[in-house]
Amino acid sequence: MTSPALLRHGFADTRHGQVHYVRQGHGLPVLLLHQTPRSWDEYRDVIPILARDFHVIAMDTLGFGSSTRPPTPWTVETFAEGVLDLCDELGLGSFALVGHHTGAVVAVEVAATRPDRIEALVLSGMPFVDAPRRRAVEQRPPIDHVVPQPDGSHLLQLWNNRAPYYPSDRPDLLDRLVHDATGVLDEVEHGHVAVNRYRMEDRIGAITAPTLAVCGEHDEFSLPDQPRIVGAIPGARATVLPDTGVPAVDHRPDRFAAVVRDFLTESIDPRVRARDPEGA
Repeated sequence: MTSPALLRHGFADTRHGQVHYVRQGHGLPVLLLHQTPRSWDEYRDVIPILARDFHVIAMDTLGFGSSTRPPTPWTVETFAEGVLDLCDELGLGSFALVGHHTGAVVAVEVAATRPDRIEALVLSGMPFVDAPRRRAVEQRPPIDHVVPQPDGSHLLQLWNNRAPYYPSDRPDLLDRLVHDATGVLDEVEHGHVAVNRYRMEDRIGAITAPTLAVCGEHDEFSLPDQPRIVGAIPGARATVLPDTGVPAVDHRPDRFAAVVRDFLTESIDPRVRARDPEGA
């Protein structure tokens, strides 16, 4: 085994093409799934904290970052297949799953498809996607869509579209989002569209893993849905992260990681936490 302090990059084959991932640490595998239109970089500051106790893996969802863009229409089910294929390639039998916004919706599908493999589930900033929400979202303007302009002004538009959701004193966070978004600019809304078409109400009841719903107190998009998430998953709990909103993962990585670590430590048997099929 190599040093747990080393962040390692890799690629794995899936039925939809290669996916890129990073990994660090030893112990129970904990898989991190990012929001649209981000990449593994969203968890850049969370990974080394969680890697003190776990074998942490953060992937680029199919279509994002350095992962292959699926040739078929992008769906939450396709994203979930990529997650499970990656876990098979890495030899992960069971694992904990952490998802943020789009990543949380993908995590629901993974946990509903293979409940036998999920040791614990953290759903961060997740909307409850049902028929009323689908209708409401269809009436809103796109979040990240921009039309490329010869003078590059579309990059400023992309920045301004997201600025209301990000802290004004942290332009570095928007830098990171815009960097990821430009890599998938022609399909930047596909993740949001996939989420809004997902029939969560038909799938969320199949989750059996211990579940924690997390949300930033300023995340007006998802915070109102926490009671519905908790009500739909037997035994689920909820917590609110203070002084943050949509970008809770990279805005408050210490707080986010602490909540995840404490929940996993409390929810998972110590013998399971000690398993490490390969390490990093």
